[in-house]
Amino acid sequence: MDLHGRIRLRHLTCFVAVAHERHVGRAAERLHLSQPAVTKTINELELLAGMKLLDRGRHGAVPTAAGERFLDHAERVVQAFDTAVAGLAGAGESEHATVRIGALPSAASVLLPEVLGELRAQHPELDVRLRTATNTELLAALRAGDVDVMIGRMSDPDTMAGLSFELLYAEALAFVVRPGHPLAGTRATFPAMCEYPLVVGAAGTVPRHHTDVLLRRHGLELPPGTVETLDVAVAAAYARESDAVWVAPERVPGRDIADGRLTRLPVDTVGTAETIGVIRSAAAASAIVDDVAALLRRAGHGTVSA
Repeated sequence: MDLHGRIRLRHLTCFVAVAHERHVGRAAERLHLSQPAVTKTINELELLAGMKLLDRGRHGAVPTAAGERFLDHAERVVQAFDTAVAGLAGAGESEHATVRIGALPSAASVLLPEVLGELRAQHPELDVRLRTATNTELLAALRAGDVDVMIGRMSDPDTMAGLSFELLYAEALAFVVRPGHPLAGTRATFPAMCEYPLVVGAAGTVPRHHTDVLLRRHGLELPPGTVETLDVAVAAAYARESDAVWVAPERVPGRDIADGRLTRLPVDTVGTAETIGVIRSAAAASAIVDDVAALLRRAGHGTVSA
C-alpha cells in the first residue's frame, strides 16, 4: 500500500510523543491535546500502517519492534519540521532576542567566558539568561522548555527521550591545592590528603559520586571539615586561601593552575572521567540555539578565541 500522502505530520507527532512519554495521557498533555484525540490519531496511524506500533495497557505505552524501527525515522521527520519552522520564525525576529542557557557550574566556568564573548560579537543585541544547577534539574528544565540548550551529562534513556546529546569532552577528577600547601610538590597519598579538609561536589552529582568511590577504593571516607558545594568560585577561593584540598573536574581549576595560584597533586584518578556535552530539544530549535551549540562545540575542543 502506498502510504505517501496518507500518513500526516500529526500522526508522526502523536506517535513520537507517546513513544517518548511511554504514556498516552502524558503525551496528550505535552501536545496540548485531549487524550481521546491522541488515541484516535494513533489508531489511525496503526490502521494505515497495517500493524501495531505501540503496546498500550494500563501501565503505559511501549513501542513494538516495528514501532521502534519506525520511531527512528519519525523522530527525524518531526525534528526536521520543527527546525525548519524555527528557522522561519528566527528569520523574521529582530536581533533583540533572548537565549536561555543551562549549565553545570563546573562546565559553565570552563566554557562560557569565551562563548559569551563570541556570542555577543555575533548577536550584539542578544540577551542571555544563564542558569546553573545540577544535571537532573537542568534536564527537567530543558524538557519543560525553561531553558533552550544546556551543557551537561547524558542521563538514563527515559530521561533523554526526545533530547539530543553531542559530546564536547571527557575529564577526570583532579586534586588541587595552593602552591604553599604542605602537600604541594610531594608525592601525596590519599591518606595524607584526607588529613586536610576536602572541598567536594554536592551530594547527588557525578563528580561527588566519583570522589566517594575513589576514596572508598583506598579505604577512606570524607574527612571531618569537608566542604560540599556547587559554587566553583567559592571552592577555588577557599583552596587558594587555606590548606583545603579541592577535588574538581580537571578543567575547572585550569586557569588557576596556569596562573600559578593552584597546583595539581600527582595522584591517580583513573576511572573518574565524565563526559560533558551539549544537550538540546527539538522543541527549542532556532538559529540562535544553533549558534550557541556551534560555539560550545568549538570551546569544548579549545578553538574559541576570547
